[in-house]
Amino acid sequence: MIRIPAEPSGRLPEAWRHCVGTGRIELALRRDYQDSLALIQRDIGFRYIRGHGLLSDGMGVYRRYEWEGTRRVHHSFTYVDQVIDAYLGLGIRPFLELGFMPAELASGERTVFWWRGNVTPPRSHQEWADLVKATVSHLVDRYGLDEVRTWPIEVWNEPNLPDFWENADEKAYHRLYEVTAAAVKEVDASLQVGGPAISPGADEWLDRFAEFVEERDVPVDFVSKHAYTSGPAQHVPFGSYQTLAPAEHLLQQFATPRERLKGTRLAGLPVHITEFNSSYCPDNPVHDTAFNAAYLAPVLAHGGDHADSFSYWTFSDMFEEAGVPTALFHGGFGLLTHRQVRKPTYHLYAFMARMGPDLLARGEDHLVTRHADGRVTVLAWAPVDASGETPGPSRHRLRLHVPMGSWEAFVRRSTVDEEYGNARTAWQRMGSPRSPDAHQLAVLHEAAEPGRRHLRLPVADGRVTLDLTLGRNEVTLVEVSPVVDESPPWSDEGRLLGRQPG
Repeated sequence: MIRIPAEPSGRLPEAWRHCVGTGRIELALRRDYQDSLALIQRDIGFRYIRGHGLLSDGMGVYRRYEWEGTRRVHHSFTYVDQVIDAYLGLGIRPFLELGFMPAELASGERTVFWWRGNVTPPRSHQEWADLVKATVSHLVDRYGLDEVRTWPIEVWNEPNLPDFWENADEKAYHRLYEVTAAAVKEVDASLQVGGPAISPGADEWLDRFAEFVEERDVPVDFVSKHAYTSGPAQHVPFGSYQTLAPAEHLLQQFATPRERLKGTRLAGLPVHITEFNSSYCPDNPVHDTAFNAAYLAPVLAHGGDHADSFSYWTFSDMFEEAGVPTALFHGGFGLLTHRQVRKPTYHLYAFMARMGPDLLARGEDHLVTRHADGRVTVLAWAPVDASGETPGPSRHRLRLHVPMGSWEAFVRRSTVDEEYGNARTAWQRMGSPRSPDAHQLAVLHEAAEPGRRHLRLPVADGRVTLDLTLGRNEVTLVEVSPVVDESPPWSDEGRLLGRQPG
């Protein structure tokens, strides 16, 4: 039996919903994308959204032309305005990532992704600086300086990987960062700029980045990196599989910047994990499973101890890095074929959104909070075996002694596991249809709803005992509230069928 303290130990950190990832931001021009984001915001309420391609050709910002025999550049923000207007209209702000390189400004032709984001340095750093300054100045003019000051501006994406930055040239990235940061600060010194947005396995970049900006007195307002626990991709047609390290490795990666940057000029700056997940591959079906939710639950519960934000990559299945998705399930929180069909990890986040602000307890398998009105919320999860050598325990028991100021307690339990809140299980049982018809979609909608149960339990000495048995890969939300019984005195369930009292 675990006795939950009656008094909070502090506030529950909200680093878990500070930011969420998306594919290229150009997708936000689509209505179905905006509808999906509206659903996410209704149920979860992220603060910021980050994606690639703000300056890529698809957004049409950098436009070269000739007039009177002179080559000139025009900066166009039509699509940028539409995207950011859509974000702000849904109550979410942009976490800006500056990239990739416009083809007509690029020094080479190397690209990444199906939509061909150019990953080479600029042919002219002055023109790049002009582009950055023009973009940021436009945003300030349109949305106001006070608003844009709240938007973090990140320089590039994973420059330690040759797929994302030509030859993973560290010195070239440092130069790009210096030029970019100066251009941002030229617009206004209070704007936030940071980096280096590195992928896992390159933490030494943090050390050299700190040395570079200190030596050159380059501005840095936050530090960013990414965190994944997946091994090399084992490709199959339209999919991939990967080994996974234990979820604790994600927390260790979250903690790395603060540990490595102690004693440097960057110590104490905000740390943003601008991408994280189990797998970085959008076509890995692990994202669609109850396992993924149970695997990530302790990360959401404890990640705020190590970073100011950690951004799930990505919220939507509209995600085209490897091409237009061909699988029904693909990478994000929701099904590609229909925006309303949600996955187990979506429900994990929605459960977190229903937790109270006052933190009562955290353990290896539970998180307990309290609301101002006296309700107590418990998030519990079953342990998983990330090695895949076993399916994980079929049953996991958790007994909590929870404070409650009433004679009886009403208990609402919502469950996601292999059976409930799991559209993928239903989809597989119906034969994994490639294009579900209207009836099959209705079944998937139904299967995606969490299982729900309601109880009324006695309270003894100001506490209620929750005896929870969780199934394999289960994540459960238990909401406990005091009962105020307003039943009339003549109410008698024993007489429901008209029988007189004996």
